[in-house]
Amino acid sequence: MELGGNAPFLVFGDADLDSAVEGAMVAKLRNGGSACTAANRFVVHESIADDFAGRLAQAMSRLTVGPGLQSGTDIGPLVNAKTREKVGRLVDDALEAGAKALVGAEAPSRRGFYYLPTVLTAVPEDAQILGEEIFGPVAPITTFTTPDEAVQLANATEYGLVSYVYTGDLRVGLRVGQQLDSGMVGINRPAVSDPAAPFGGTKQSGLGREGGHEGMLEFTETQYLAVDW
Repeated sequence: MELGGNAPFLVFGDADLDSAVEGAMVAKLRNGGSACTAANRFVVHESIADDFAGRLAQAMSRLTVGPGLQSGTDIGPLVNAKTREKVGRLVDDALEAGAKALVGAEAPSRRGFYYLPTVLTAVPEDAQILGEEIFGPVAPITTFTTPDEAVQLANATEYGLVSYVYTGDLRVGLRVGQQLDSGMVGINRPAVSDPAAPFGGTKQSGLGREGGHEGMLEFTETQYLAVDW
C-alpha cells in the first residue's frame, strides 16, 4: 500500500551541477510534479545553493505551459481547481514566511488549472510547503552545511517513499543513502522505478513492497538504492 511521499532531493557541494539540475528537472516535473515519487524538497549545500537555484530557475523559465495535447507544451494543467488552490496556498505561505521566488509563483491568467513552474529559495524549515506533498511544479530550496544536517532535514517528514542524492563521492552517496528513512533512494539518478526492483516506502508512505524479490515473497520494509556512477 503506497500512500504518498515528500521526497527530498539532496545536492552535495561536490556534485556535478549540470547533472544535478538535469536530474532535478526530471525528478521534480515528472507528470508536471503530480507524482508520488516527484522531488518535493530540495536540500542543497550552502556553498552551491545560489548557483544551483539560479540554474534550476533558468531551466524552469524555459518551459512552455499549455494544454497537454498542444504541440510544444512542456507543462500541462493540474488536475482540478482544488489542487491549483493548494499549490498556490503553499507557495504564498512560504513567501509570507520569508522565501523568495526566482521564477513563477503564480497561476497564469488563462483558462484552465495551470500553475507556472516555480523555484523558491530561502524557504524556512517550518514552512508548510516542506511538510506537505505539493503535487505541482514547485521547487522549494533549503540549505545545509554538514551531511548529518542534510540527513536530518531529509528525514524531517512523516513520509518516506523515495529520496534523491547527488554527490561526486560514491562513499558519501552510499553512506547518506543508507541513513535516509525512505524505501527507495536514487543516487545521481532522478528515477528509481524498475520492474526488477521492489517499490514501496516507510513511515506514512505505506507498508510492504511490490515488484522484485521482496514484493513477491513477503511484506518487507527493505531499502532499495539505485546508483548511477
